Amino acid sequence: MAPKFGTSGLRGLVTELTPDLVADHTRAFLAACPTGGGLFVGRDLRASSPEIAEVVVATARAEGLDVTDCGVLPTPALALAAMRAGQAAIMVTGSHIPADRNGLKFYLPTGEIAKSDEAAILDHLGRPAGSGEGALKDGSAAAALYRDRYVSAYGGKALSGLRVGVYQHSSVARDVMVDVVEALGGTPVPLALSESFIPVDTEALDPETRGMLGGWCEEHRLDAVISTDGDADRPMVADATGRVVPGDVLGALTARALGAKLVCTPVSSNTLVREMSDFDAVTQTRIGSPFVIAAMEEALAADRGARVVGYEANGGFLLGFEARGPAGPLAPLMTRDCLLPIIAPLAAATAAGQSLADLVAALPPRYTAADRIQEVPTEASKAFIAELTGDPGARAAFFEGTGPEADTDLTDGLRVRFESGDIVHLRPSGNAPELRCYAEAASFEAAEALVGRHLDKLATQLRG
Repeated sequence: MAPKFGTSGLRGLVTELTPDLVADHTRAFLAACPTGGGLFVGRDLRASSPEIAEVVVATARAEGLDVTDCGVLPTPALALAAMRAGQAAIMVTGSHIPADRNGLKFYLPTGEIAKSDEAAILDHLGRPAGSGEGALKDGSAAAALYRDRYVSAYGGKALSGLRVGVYQHSSVARDVMVDVVEALGGTPVPLALSESFIPVDTEALDPETRGMLGGWCEEHRLDAVISTDGDADRPMVADATGRVVPGDVLGALTARALGAKLVCTPVSSNTLVREMSDFDAVTQTRIGSPFVIAAMEEALAADRGARVVGYEANGGFLLGFEARGPAGPLAPLMTRDCLLPIIAPLAAATAAGQSLADLVAALPPRYTAADRIQEVPTEASKAFIAELTGDPGARAAFFEGTGPEADTDLTDGLRVRFESGDIVHLRPSGNAPELRCYAEAASFEAAEALVGRHLDKLATQLRG
């Protein structure tokens, strides 16, 4: 997979992310985008990340920029520190994709780059190397700044009485999650720390991982299990039975807990948010945080006081206004965050004297599931979806057994709603050679069955 921009920055095989290519993209970013006079750099725990980060740091310093090296930390922690300093940032991470791949996430002093910035970066490739000597600064305090953001907003009793399992694996947030749970009055139970990188995809947990969650809950008498993907911009939360609460449900619960009135979320997110009476408007976007941010910025341009939030189906949460937690204010953070959609639902359940499962059960009864078929070239996925989109007969054959079709949505991929109310959504991944399948139904079991049945069909169609 040649390195290219997807929904979450530049991604590619480690063998393709050569020092020359990384340096070229770093120089292009610094030339094309505002930096505020400095660059913050962070990285995840992949074996390839330290070397790539060294190239980014050296390249930026050669361009005459002062560099703040934050080391290993969550992506939202890097973004928070850089935005507070009014400077740009680059995170070296491949997020949840396998360890043989990696990437770069770029941040302006105001937050994530837009699609127009990606185009500008590509236009500036090929610049000569600089010969400057920017300073190197210590950014090790950035992780503590991120932790303190939530401790000051939620206080020492928000999770009082909860035993919370922390599935650490190779997440960059594995230590900060433990620290935050303890600081908020809960009892953290660290679990399964790994010294090698594990590509945990919070949207598509494998059966083995789901089984571990249930086993841990029973063994350790847990009220919940929490985790993140590799770079910690996506949450994972399971209830006391080990059942995972989908990211878009965490998003809706978090939006309600914060008193948001406008919600921006991709078309793939659970439609239950539209049935909740808490919100004045819900805007659907294409999949990817740049599109969510664009919708949020449009709302804020129309009304600077808009209580707007965004979230993705994977649970990454974006806060567009100054909210208030139980103990204090919570400043806006317009980048995908993992901690807020973990803390807010658990704190809301604790305050109400409910279990997390009870809090979820009170929502409108719509359930989602998602998974993907891997190692499918993006072009093959696009061609297959184009065929289904343009040929009603092919579409009817593929979806046979799901019921009569009610309508289709082409906002991002092919999303089909059936007369039963069931939904199946097919879309090529923007980050890896994968074809994702999302489903929504009136029960979790039905949604999972829809995903399983259509993934089997996709495997037959695309792999033979």
